[in-house]
Amino acid sequence: PEETVTSSFASFIHAARPEHLSQTVRQRSKRMILDSIGVGLVGSTTRVFDIALSYCRLYSSVAVSSVYGKPGVKLSPTLAAFTNGVATHSMDFDDTWHPATHPSGAVLPALLAASQMLPPNTKPNGLDFLLAFNVGLEVQGRLMHFSTEAHDIPRRFHPPSVVGTLGSAAATAKLLSLSSAQCCHALGIAASLAGAPMANAATQAKPLHVGNATRLGLEAALLAARGMEANPLILDDIPGCSGFSAFYSVYQPKPLPAPGEHHQFLLEKQDIAFKRFPAHLGMHWVVDAALSVRNLFINYAGSFSPSLIRTIMLKIPVSKYINRPFPTSEHQARHSFQFNACAALLDGEVGLGSFSESSIQRQELRELLDKVVVEHPEDNVANFDKMYGEVALLLHTGDVLTGKCDTFYGHWRKPLSKESLLKKFRSNASHVLPEDKIEAIITLVDNLENLSDSSQL
Repeated sequence: PEETVTSSFASFIHAARPEHLSQTVRQRSKRMILDSIGVGLVGSTTRVFDIALSYCRLYSSVAVSSVYGKPGVKLSPTLAAFTNGVATHSMDFDDTWHPATHPSGAVLPALLAASQMLPPNTKPNGLDFLLAFNVGLEVQGRLMHFSTEAHDIPRRFHPPSVVGTLGSAAATAKLLSLSSAQCCHALGIAASLAGAPMANAATQAKPLHVGNATRLGLEAALLAARGMEANPLILDDIPGCSGFSAFYSVYQPKPLPAPGEHHQFLLEKQDIAFKRFPAHLGMHWVVDAALSVRNLFINYAGSFSPSLIRTIMLKIPVSKYINRPFPTSEHQARHSFQFNACAALLDGEVGLGSFSESSIQRQELRELLDKVVVEHPEDNVANFDKMYGEVALLLHTGDVLTGKCDTFYGHWRKPLSKESLLKKFRSNASHVLPEDKIEAIITLVDNLENLSDSSQL
């Protein structure tokens, strides 16, 4: 039969082998796995995680899969994937790719749950696990490249709820060794389970997008393994009949080349952004710009004195859901250019504690927010590869101090060092695990290719 875009994806998932992963891809993906586990562990301390876990414990049959940060608690595989996905995105602390999505949280929890689900004599080894993880990343990345709309900060659908669901299905299908036909159906089933609106950003519902992506992708693969079928042209552009194209106004799909010497994984060409603090990725530009101008201000005045500031000018891209002048909740604060700039100015840093209720409600912070004025320069586009953040302090003396950031530390153009990534992981994991367990996870992930049973992770 004639090859289609959808069949090329299915063939790729089925045919991918560990030897197709370059050393760069292996190393980058292991960094992603370690970081994602860390943010999932610290995310297990949040209110939204507690709500999700409480819901999932209503369905406790076939409880074989572990939950982040809760020793002794196990759920069914799909609910464990859901709960751990919620934990991963509960603080908006998880990794980000370009075009914009959160790739690890949509895939890793499904693979962890599925590894524990399988019978002892069929457990995938660490190399199988690493391959499945990268298949899930590759499918997400390729789907994002089908639309120019996906390159900009999203306005309609939250990307991990769309491409993440299919990435989870692809990764799980690979881990379960499904046939090419079953992989095709898994993608089709996942497309019927995908999609969440951006209007729920900055609310407790947003972490559900990642939780559902990883859970529903796992369910799609399990359904396909049991014989459920779906449209075999789901990724193709069929006039008059929307498949995956329903999620994008501009959609130009291309076949996925077979793995091998002529195929290069996208992770080889496009590294990942790791966040230094738990907030929407756009915040990292304005925080670095604010810290820069804060240092200038201290050199100018001897100390940071808000009373000397008349106006705080933010030059940021147009993006409605992260332009929030006066946030009132932690989730709104994580999605507020204004809050993050002012918190960085006031405290000289942004961290976990910055988003507590007491921090958000501080009078001195509110007084700074009152001084913020926003501009949207035409050259500052809503695109994580091209945008910049600029913070200018207009002083009562008439002087103007300016800080600007076009590439924050942790961006794919300026990746975190190994030391910085390990420091972040240890800090996050320490909220729920003792030191010996933390170091054991670091060692397991670092030697993942040599792990005989991936469920040990």
